[in-house]
Amino acid sequence: MKIFKRMAMAVLIAGVGAMQPALAQTEPGITDKTIRIGLFSPLSGPGMAYGFDVINAAKMWYDKINKEGGIHGRQIELVIEDTRCNANDLVAAVKKLVEQDKVFLLNGGSCSAAVVGAREYVERAKVPFLMLNASGDGALYPPSKYIYGAFSISQHALGGSAVQFVAEHLKAKKIGYINHDDAYGTWNLEAAEAQVKQLGDVSLNVQSINANINDVTAPMLKIRAANPDVLVLTTYARPAALIIKKARELGWTKPIVLTVTGTADLTQLVENVGGPDALKNFYIQDVLAALPSDPKLAWVYDMYKQYYPDLAAKPGHPQSYMPYGLPSAMSIVKALQEAGPEPTREKVLSALENMKLETNVMAAPVEFTPTDHAALKSAIYIKFDGVNKELIPGTFKSVWQYVPKQ
Repeated sequence: MKIFKRMAMAVLIAGVGAMQPALAQTEPGITDKTIRIGLFSPLSGPGMAYGFDVINAAKMWYDKINKEGGIHGRQIELVIEDTRCNANDLVAAVKKLVEQDKVFLLNGGSCSAAVVGAREYVERAKVPFLMLNASGDGALYPPSKYIYGAFSISQHALGGSAVQFVAEHLKAKKIGYINHDDAYGTWNLEAAEAQVKQLGDVSLNVQSINANINDVTAPMLKIRAANPDVLVLTTYARPAALIIKKARELGWTKPIVLTVTGTADLTQLVENVGGPDALKNFYIQDVLAALPSDPKLAWVYDMYKQYYPDLAAKPGHPQSYMPYGLPSAMSIVKALQEAGPEPTREKVLSALENMKLETNVMAAPVEFTPTDHAALKSAIYIKFDGVNKELIPGTFKSVWQYVPKQ
């Protein structure tokens, strides 16, 4: 009988031991040798400038990690989808990556409206989702356990930072402010108003326009009539170009500040506004740590040339937003490393919840808390005359904080 009991116990222990590897494989996208990540962005269509080289930056970081031995011995395996800056395409891509490709986590999205459309599915699927360079405020607030983003600044931080810059550096008291009449515009205006309240001695004159506007005469005449000290534009590139051109026609000579939402292609902007003369008192917001030409960022562009020599030789590459693809990939790698040799989605989410990471790419470190999953709150500003760029010293931070509705 004792012999039988010992044999039974040995069989039970062996069975438990045999089960352990199987249990480790129950997490989707994880094998003994690989971690599968779903990577997506607009790789074609009119929104391509927001995502094509951004995804290339993420890819080169993951490849670098693989060449260095991977993460706890596992290689990163990418499954890539083109979302064309369209909500339906993005949601379809996310579903395919999760249900068919069985990815462990998601890394993608360069267009905020499209990203927001995926929130419901991501929460239902309980899959970690880190955006690429979308601000994605509608997916970040109220905070979701599964979603992290704004590695290239949230819309709320964008608006607050712009107000801080014009008040602090340009000494503006009356601020003309043009945003979009949609959720995108509401987000940045909310933070701009919070910054104004905190400063106490400045005011906003707001004109909200449709993103597809063709004639900006009326809002610009209203701005001119209000006689602000400065004009802040938080619009997309096309309406921004129309406004800047119209401002010149109306004899506007005061500073104009364009946020990062409208700066995807500065060469095209100069052409669209009719040349450098329209940019004589003009500033752009950026979220990098320095000017692209600064030695501080040389490693990023050198890395791009190493990985994509043919692309780098073409005009317009790397695209302006290219470096923005690095911080989310860096954050994923760090979270996976902290999750340990047997990673689970829950372990990765726990690692993200209190992460602080200096990327040496962006204007400030990536920083997450349990109640705020937006990575970046600060921006830099550059004086741009259509040809030359001059960095304004310092970073300018938004004070807006999410407060749950009672």
